[in-house]
Amino acid sequence: MNTAHSDRFCILGAGTSGLAVAKNFLAAGIPFDCLEREDQIGGNWCYGKPSSSIYQSTHLISSKRLTEYTDFPMPEEFPEFPSHKLVFEYLRNYAEHFDLLPHIQFNTAVEWLEPISDVSKPEPNALASGDSGIRVEPESPEASAYGSVLGGKWRVKLASGEERLYRGVVIANGHNWDPRLPEFPGEFAGQVFHSSQYKTPEVLTGQRVLVVGGGNSGCDLAVEAATYAKRAVQSWRRGYPILPKFFKGKPIDACGETLLRWRWPVWARRLAAKLAVRWVLGPPELVGLPKPDHKLFESHPVINSRLHDSIAHGNLAIKPNVREFAGKTVHFLDGTSEEFDVILFATGFKVSLPFIDPAELNWREGRPDLYLNIFHPQRDDLFCVGLIQPDSGQWGLVDYQAQLVAKYLVGLEKQGSAVTRFKRLKAANERSWRRGKFLDSPRHRLEVEHFSYRRELKKRLAGLG
Repeated sequence: MNTAHSDRFCILGAGTSGLAVAKNFLAAGIPFDCLEREDQIGGNWCYGKPSSSIYQSTHLISSKRLTEYTDFPMPEEFPEFPSHKLVFEYLRNYAEHFDLLPHIQFNTAVEWLEPISDVSKPEPNALASGDSGIRVEPESPEASAYGSVLGGKWRVKLASGEERLYRGVVIANGHNWDPRLPEFPGEFAGQVFHSSQYKTPEVLTGQRVLVVGGGNSGCDLAVEAATYAKRAVQSWRRGYPILPKFFKGKPIDACGETLLRWRWPVWARRLAAKLAVRWVLGPPELVGLPKPDHKLFESHPVINSRLHDSIAHGNLAIKPNVREFAGKTVHFLDGTSEEFDVILFATGFKVSLPFIDPAELNWREGRPDLYLNIFHPQRDDLFCVGLIQPDSGQWGLVDYQAQLVAKYLVGLEKQGSAVTRFKRLKAANERSWRRGKFLDSPRHRLEVEHFSYRRELKKRLAGLG
């Protein structure tokens, strides 16, 4: 086993989450290797790579100011909702600005990782060792307890067959990659794609297309099918509230952010959003969309300004959920049937981490049960960053997550009262930070209300000193 890495942390992935962890670990002087299976950074936003789920027309759903990292704003000349090309440019500039590329090992896939017992006592001031170029000097010999505090190491097996020993692991590989496909009776005889497999509209052109799913990807792909397909239909299992991308020229999430800063109660924000939707889009029933079966903010927001137009112009038809398949014929729950050539499933993703035993992640109810969705209740050498689905932009939240992990690890050396208090919180897996009521569905297992979650992260950062 290769022990040359045993003084470092292993960061899995160089996408939006892994880059944030690398940046904050580098700033804190925590030695690490960032392992990326592709030959580029960007993860999901590196269009065309096997691990990327985005398609050619993908743009941000959240506005740039509510998506960007905390210390690296998107350029002013970027549009409010940048394309995936601009997003990748931004991520590349971020990696170069913070000199992260030398610390990333590309074409390095992880097959399995597991904790093992201590094989040797770490050297004093292990946190400051390695090749990060930044050192953390202990205040005293007694303050150099970092290695003993972690108490264990991790065996990381690579796809190449190499096995390495690491001090700890940060899982930051994303969760939008393992397609969730619904099960319907019968078989469909045409072409079937999950949204993660769809890339360009050539497969839609001149075809009879059914899009299954009413989330953001489903609505975007339904609009795309309405533009290119011979016949476009979208199937909805339930109705979702739909918000326009802009209200009076301002991104809708920025409008919501203003109300949150003003501390409007949820009922008042719901009323304001309902009035804005009625003003801009009108009632969903007018164009044949199903009425939502839940309140706004109880599900992940659907942001789309073009769906209503596609329906109103007769380019897109709406159907209820699928009942069964029979060759190319699809039977719907309302008793109607129609033939299709292509089905696009925009039905989301599973929470899958196949490279680790779920028991190691305190797995419960279809997801790792972690404090703040980051910290293992017992372990101090295993973290997840980016394992959230916020109702707004994510990268700023991920940056705060990474800051908190780095600050906690540095604080473990000193073992002060602030770290002791934090250890009690995570050991209890304290849940008061969970705000909002969300639908009980697989799609919402990682959902967080971004404003209160961000406030909690900043509060815990301040608490660590």
